[in-house]
Amino acid sequence: MLARTARTLLALLLVTLGQTYHLAADESKSVITDDPDLVVQGEYQGEVIKAGNQRKLGVQVIALGKGTFRAVGFGNGLPGAGWDNSTTWEWNGTTVNGKTTFQSGGEPACIENGLLIVQSEETGTGKLPKVTRKSETLGAQPPNGAVILFDGKNVDQFDMGRLTAEGLLMEGATSKPKFQSGTLHVEFQIPFGPLVPSRGNSGVYLQNRYEVQILDSFGYKPHNHECGGIPSVKAPDLAMSFPPLAWQTYDVQFTAVRYRDGKKEKNARMTVRHNGVVIHNDVEIPHATTSAPLEEGPEPGPINLQDHHSPVRYRNIWFVPAKD
Repeated sequence: MLARTARTLLALLLVTLGQTYHLAADESKSVITDDPDLVVQGEYQGEVIKAGNQRKLGVQVIALGKGTFRAVGFGNGLPGAGWDNSTTWEWNGTTVNGKTTFQSGGEPACIENGLLIVQSEETGTGKLPKVTRKSETLGAQPPNGAVILFDGKNVDQFDMGRLTAEGLLMEGATSKPKFQSGTLHVEFQIPFGPLVPSRGNSGVYLQNRYEVQILDSFGYKPHNHECGGIPSVKAPDLAMSFPPLAWQTYDVQFTAVRYRDGKKEKNARMTVRHNGVVIHNDVEIPHATTSAPLEEGPEPGPINLQDHHSPVRYRNIWFVPAKD
């Protein structure tokens, strides 16, 4: 009864914030599925005319809650899709009477009918359609020799494994198999919740020791505690987060730490592809990352999907052990 009352109070509180939440029957965690800001948030990319020349422009529109937005423009295209790694602009926007308007450094930009219309000397003039990108490794099938950890059928390979009604794996699961070096593929979905402090927080731990951060970092700059970061070790080379509710991928080539005669001889290393783009290239990991459940050591360890009190969902998880 107390749990049910708490769930009811939570739902009422969230509704007063101007958001509609659905509470899953098997957990007291909220998932936004029908907020009108979802129609506006996302990625836009197309051609603009600047000083008589045609060029590509990419824009990420990030919902801040209750009809407010931040937009980040990228010269020559979106991150991982043409961006020149230097030119950016930032604008603030609001939705009034169904129309979202941004101050873009010139004439106001606006979003209407799925098009971002920009008209300024800074960015150029043009109409950018909303685009939905997919990782090139989304839906990747496990090769021969892979240990299939989760394919949507059951949670037999996980301790504390829980399924949603849609057949997705919930956060807070630890694989029963333990691994040394190899390649991990995992697909994850971050919830939409700009007013929720945890911002889709989770993480994928190799050997329960080395984390690749999961967080709603769409539109944020790279940082070791943002999505794709290796906490306390290294920020990603490129911020490759897709918008919340999009399915994203990590493909991690992991080399386990090496011990000899009880002493560490070589540090662990990893190469990480986020949504198909390399964001860490053979990075040395000198120690277990922040909040790792397991201390560094020579023995194999499991894959852990961190429970950080946020409804992150997982699917299509497999690990290919390296050949000796």
